[in-house]
Amino acid sequence: MNFTATIANALWSASNFPAYIRFSRALALPEVEQNSRLRAYLHRNASTAFGKAHRFDKIQTYDEFARRVPLTEYDGLQSWIEGARRSEPNILTREPVTHLIPTSGTTSGRKLIPFTAGLEREFNAAIGPWLIDLARQVPDVICGPAYWSVTPVIQDAEPTAPGFTGNGKGTTETPSIPIGFDSDTAYLGCARSRLADRVMAVPEAVQHSASLGAFRYTTLLWLLRCRDLRLISVWHPSFLSLLLDVLSSHWEHLLVDIEKGACSYSAADVNPADLKPLPQRARELRAIDPRYPISLWPSLRVISCWADGPAALATADLQRRFPASGDHQVLFQPKGLLATEAFVTLPFGLHHPLAITSHFFEFLDDRGRVHLAHTLRRGAEYEVVVTTAGGLWRYRLGDRVLVDGFVEKTPSLRFLGRNGNVSDRFGEKLSEAFVAEAMREVFSANLPQPRFALLAPDEDADGGRYTLYVEGNANSSWTERLDEALRRNPHYAYCRDLGQLGRLRLFLIAEQGYETYAAQESARGARLGDIKPAVLSKSSGWSDIFSGSYLEAPIHQSEYSNIK
Repeated sequence: MNFTATIANALWSASNFPAYIRFSRALALPEVEQNSRLRAYLHRNASTAFGKAHRFDKIQTYDEFARRVPLTEYDGLQSWIEGARRSEPNILTREPVTHLIPTSGTTSGRKLIPFTAGLEREFNAAIGPWLIDLARQVPDVICGPAYWSVTPVIQDAEPTAPGFTGNGKGTTETPSIPIGFDSDTAYLGCARSRLADRVMAVPEAVQHSASLGAFRYTTLLWLLRCRDLRLISVWHPSFLSLLLDVLSSHWEHLLVDIEKGACSYSAADVNPADLKPLPQRARELRAIDPRYPISLWPSLRVISCWADGPAALATADLQRRFPASGDHQVLFQPKGLLATEAFVTLPFGLHHPLAITSHFFEFLDDRGRVHLAHTLRRGAEYEVVVTTAGGLWRYRLGDRVLVDGFVEKTPSLRFLGRNGNVSDRFGEKLSEAFVAEAMREVFSANLPQPRFALLAPDEDADGGRYTLYVEGNANSSWTERLDEALRRNPHYAYCRDLGQLGRLRLFLIAEQGYETYAAQESARGARLGDIKPAVLSKSSGWSDIFSGSYLEAPIHQSEYSNIK
């Protein structure tokens, strides 16, 4: 048992317990809780510029709120956010904007999401119940350190958002608002952040590594030094898989560094004083095959990651790396739906209930009708709309969810994919959620499943078509079966029958499929930790980006092991 981490975990849990109690009680009263949140938003922000423009002082009911405040996306709020960015007070919220959090946009390279003290409280209102419930399921998870993945800052970051205000005589510079946080735990607030830092197996300074290679090496170094690791929390499961992929190539250097208390990676920025020699740990690791990570951390209890929709394939690959071994079994906990803008669902028992004590939620059905949380139907699909203390008003997140059950009277939601990710070159109208379900059906009959898969349009001398890019095991029959599954979409079937779309092709990715995909998204300004999993791309030309080749001839089962 690691006493320092245990004490920090215990104190952190104690600070989260009030949020757990409130959330647990609210599950039976979602309508009451949500109405209370909306009234509080309107009352607190009636004097803001946005509140005055939409006459918050005259709104008495939800119906009046829906009439006065339109549904919006980032572009509709951008001018208001720019006002907050110039440090103008009382624009979107009465609370000042403390940070602007960058995230990737659908059409633009980057969006800046305002962050306030109120939004911090709303995030903690969901994180608290999640962690307390996890500790109830796996009590000894709090008895050691955890790895909460930090996102490497490889590109130069914009440190502040300068603001300027006119004073009638010229332009005066106003105080700058920081863009982003110095560490991921800063989302939690000062006191909780300090407790979280005491629990972390990998110091936050690792995210400022000079290169992606240095980031991975130093992350592995700290993780291997931590024998008593209890929890691994990452976003996309491939984030951890990519770390483990390079473990064998660095194995001997890592063991020497652990034994001597050093870091031999030339580009790594590590303070030698932080690394004490661990010869016993190095000897223990020498008896372990790095290709079987289940043996590296005998106390590991939980891996938390995205597992729904487009992330399902990568999660299955990660689960194969951590099989049950004797009495050692790792719990894979599907992560809730968490965006830069809002906390939508959280893991709670066997479900993912809506974070009803965090924000005010609305839901759009396929006909564009708006529904409130307590009116959702089991089995129905919706797009999430959120109002937050950060100043997002009736904001369309673009995330599509399925109601898979209820906890008390609160809906439990499963992430399906991005609502706006629709590929429509010839009228085929393929949505990410539909493609993800079709792939799940096709791949489920073949084990092991591919490590990475992406469907994308292509155009060649023969016309337009779609290509299925896969890394790992492959089967030439997949294209025929996937084409059949996609034909359930009448628009796709019509384009195929008319010859507007040719037959599907299969492209075998030689290596680093997700890494290559993530690098392309990162080049658009997204941080690696913010890149949501996807199985559909609207862009063509991926055959020039991925390393590999098209598969023309059938591959037999005996040949699978030769494809890496």
